[in-house]
Formats: sequence, structure tokens, C-alpha cells
Amino acid sequence: MKNILSIIAILFFLNVNAQNSYFPTKGNWETKSPEFFKYDSRKINKAIDFVIKNQNNGNKDLRVEILKGFSSEPYHTIKGPTKKRGESNGLIIKDGFIIASWGDTKRVDMTFSVTKSYLSAITGVAIDKNLIKSEKDIVSDYIWDKTFDGNMNSKISWEHLLNQSSDWHGNLFGINHWEDRPDRRKNIDDWRTETQREPGTYYKYNDVRVNVLAYSLLQVYRKSLPMVLKNYIMDPIGASDTWRWYGYENSWVNIDGLMVQSVSGGGHNGGGVFINSEDHARFGLLYLNNGIWNDKRIISKDWIKKSITPSKTNPEYGYMWWINSEDSEDYARTDWKNVPTNVYYGSGFGGNNIVVIPDDNMVVVGRWLGRDTIGTFIQMILESK
Repeated sequence: MKNILSIIAILFFLNVNAQNSYFPTKGNWETKSPEFFKYDSRKINKAIDFVIKNQNNGNKDLRVEILKGFSSEPYHTIKGPTKKRGESNGLIIKDGFIIASWGDTKRVDMTFSVTKSYLSAITGVAIDKNLIKSEKDIVSDYIWDKTFDGNMNSKISWEHLLNQSSDWHGNLFGINHWEDRPDRRKNIDDWRTETQREPGTYYKYNDVRVNVLAYSLLQVYRKSLPMVLKNYIMDPIGASDTWRWYGYENSWVNIDGLMVQSVSGGGHNGGGVFINSEDHARFGLLYLNNGIWNDKRIISKDWIKKSITPSKTNPEYGYMWWINSEDSEDYARTDWKNVPTNVYYGSGFGGNNIVVIPDDNMVVVGRWLGRDTIGTFIQMILESK
């Protein structure tokens, strides 16, 4: 009798584990009703109605919207491709299954700074493959051109680039570091001559420095980062063949005699990852499962843990993932205050998000959501159970 009970317990465990570990095959994705997981469909639909009603109503010509959104930056130009966007769309994933969706989730659109989370992932792959021994290593030990010349630049580590505390100074592909999101309280001469800070002591969200990371990874891999992402992550998780990753018109680099485009870490100046919501959801599901896809290790668990660990210079930011940290100065005043603090997300201009909710084994993807709506949306989903 004891042995029979043990077998029943094992079978029960395996069944639950299998249910919690469903991974969609390429081109297919099973759906289940919210009620299957004890969520209320009416409340889920109310949450979706909320984001549709409050979606981003900006200009769908993203070339126009980019120039408008960053109009405070001097000399801001578009150097990479853009694309007219669609309507708001997204998915709610529970235990790997789609339990709700809205809009055209197969439409490929720009995703802006969610690209940074993909860049972080392939940095982790480089470390897993020992192309980079540690994120603590100094980047100039790997990149011996003039990119990291200078007393401060020469001290920058991979980690500093990942958590945006490098304060790298210079010009990359015709864009100066000071041109990106300058302090509006200062004049342009102050921007140009601002004292460089010790790497690792100061957080500043800056796409030029993110592009320095992409350029440095290109030098380490010696092949295009889109191919790296495709071979090591997107193909293994069954992503579609429709996504693309672009750089700038002038970001072509000679790699062993071949001209390869150094891609951008966002769409601030055009370019970045162009992708559909279902592929975003697969990427989020990979992270939800600590880097494992259908029993195959894609990214190390250690790297994912590091990626979502708060940085010393910004408790809301890890390795290019945002963290719902209660240590944030704004936490108590935002719509995230009733969302678990272990929730983390990739976020991009225009209301693009991949949200990972570990406690509920969920991934939520939202595209073109209205300003400051994603936290409320997540709260409404969680309260639907």
C-alpha cells in the first residue's frame, strides 16, 4: 500500500511539473481558459479592456513619434530603420499556456528598449560559453581598439555597461555620449564638458553606452549579434522567422575582412529589435523558467539571477531588466506598489513590455500601452484570481 501511494505521489508530481513546464513548439501555442487556472475571465477581459481603452494614441508613423519623443535632445537624428506600428496587442501566459490575448499578436513592430533585455541575454551566453570570463572583467582587456581609451573608460567592466553605470565618454557611430537624454537643467556647453564619473558609481540611462556594449560583444563573438541571438536563443525556443535586429546606416564594422552591422540596443535613433508579441512571450517564458526550454539549458540560471538583481546605483535596474523594487523612491507613488517586488520586466518607448511574474508562473506581453498603465494592468490580472 505504501509503495502504491508513493507511485501515485510521484505521478502527481510529474503531472503538475509537466503542466507548469509547457513549452510551445514553433508555429503552435496551446490555449486554455482563465478558469482552467482559477482566474475569472470577466476580470481578465476587464483588464484587457482597460489597456485597449488606455493604449498609446501617438502617431503610428514611428519616425515622426521618435523625433517628437526625443525633441529635447540636440542633433537628434534617425540613423536606422523604423516602421509604422499597429494597434495595441498582447498576451497573458500562465504555466506556458495562452489564457488571454488581444489584437494582432503576430504583427512585427519596433520594440525599442526591450531590445536591451535581448542584448543582456546574449551577454550571458558569451559568459556561459567562456568568451567572456566574468562580467566583472574590464572590457578593454577584450577590446583593444580606441573605444576604451582614457583613464576612466579603461576601468569600465562589462557589468558597468550592463547596469548603465559605466559613464563611458566618447563618440560612437557619429553620436556623442552627451547627446543622449541630457540634463535639461544645464546648457549645451555643460553637457559637452561634464566631468566623467568613476565607473560603477553613477547610473545614467544612455543608449550610446548601450550601443558600446553591442559593439563590444560584436568584437568578442566575431559574428553578427542577430545571428548569435538566432542560433543560441530564438531558434531553440521556437521563435518565428519574422523578427529582425538592426543597427544604423553607418554602424558597419570590419570583422575579419567581412563588413558586419553593429546593432543598436534600442530604437532611440531607429533600429533595434523588430519583433511580434508571441516571440516576446517565448523570450519571457525562457526567463520565467530560469533559462531552461523544454529540459534544455539555454541561458544559465546564475546569469538570470544576476540580471534581475538590483544594481548598487539603481535598485530598479539589473542587467538591462527593470525590477519592481520597493527601494525605489517612486515605488509608493506608482501603480506598481501592489505588484509583488520580485516581478521584473523589459520596457521600451511607446508602451512595449515583457513582464515576468514568478510567483504566479506568468508572462505578460503588452504592446503600445498607454503611459503608466502597465503596473495597473498587472495588478488587475493578479486580482482576477
